[in-house]
Amino acid sequence: MTSADAVVALDVGGTGMKCALVDPDGTVLHTERHPTGAERGPAAVVDTVLEVAEGLAGKARADGRTPVAVGIAVPGVVDEARGVAVWSANVGFRDVPLRELAQARLGLPAALGHDVRAGGLAEARIGAGRGAGHVLFVAIGTGIAAAHVVDGAAAVGAHGAAGEIGHILVRPGGPRCGCGRPGCLEAVASASAVGRRYAELAGEPATAAEVAARAAAGEALAGQVWRETVEALADGLASGQALFDVATIVLGGGLAQAGAQLLDPLRAALHERMTFHREPRLVAAALGDEAGCLGAALLALDDLEKR
Repeated sequence: MTSADAVVALDVGGTGMKCALVDPDGTVLHTERHPTGAERGPAAVVDTVLEVAEGLAGKARADGRTPVAVGIAVPGVVDEARGVAVWSANVGFRDVPLRELAQARLGLPAALGHDVRAGGLAEARIGAGRGAGHVLFVAIGTGIAAAHVVDGAAAVGAHGAAGEIGHILVRPGGPRCGCGRPGCLEAVASASAVGRRYAELAGEPATAAEVAARAAAGEALAGQVWRETVEALADGLASGQALFDVATIVLGGGLAQAGAQLLDPLRAALHERMTFHREPRLVAAALGDEAGCLGAALLALDDLEKR
């Protein structure tokens, strides 16, 4: 592989796709954004993914580079070994052989991965968890999910569903989660849950960012919701640390953009919950919304090395 090579990388979300050409050393060469258009149905989404990937490969060639592989990250349940998007509520995928379709369309080796695991892989290797060896990446957005990365490899699980830390039970009898069970971490401490909880108490809608800003400004109700969120997150992360014993926990996603307002009290709350467990380093993600794309590229490069 040479410096003239490029990897085509796509991070497919429910509303938009973050796409890039990535150098083999992890440098982003070119980025694009495209709407996913999930309302058009899964077949149309697949067509868009393949069309965008093909366009990126063409862009690489026009720039004098050789596209050598394609990496695609998608949400939901992903069978990475078979390259199949098993299920995704966000984009409507049901058993879509996306790796095979990408290889056939572009004539390049392709790898398919889970969006959060891809983001975790990038943060662990080249982002905030670099050099830690054992990293738990936790994405806190509309939902909450995690990736456990050991020595640069993310655990997939027996059924492609590893890392669902958002469905740890933290508040028995609490708000009902989208999975159907009450009291999941995701139902209490995700960005969407923060907004819902404040709206219930205040009688007016607010985003998690607005709740954070109001809490920082000293509003008592927002402060209460924020403290409840931090306590629930600390319980979830303490469970994660008991299970995985990582050196570093990296927080990403929308809620982590609150920075020190989240990290400082969360570090203190997590410290209080440590007994015989080694306390992990708790840091904010470093790669922003490029993490999924970079992780998809890393998956593609890993796949090339195995061939």
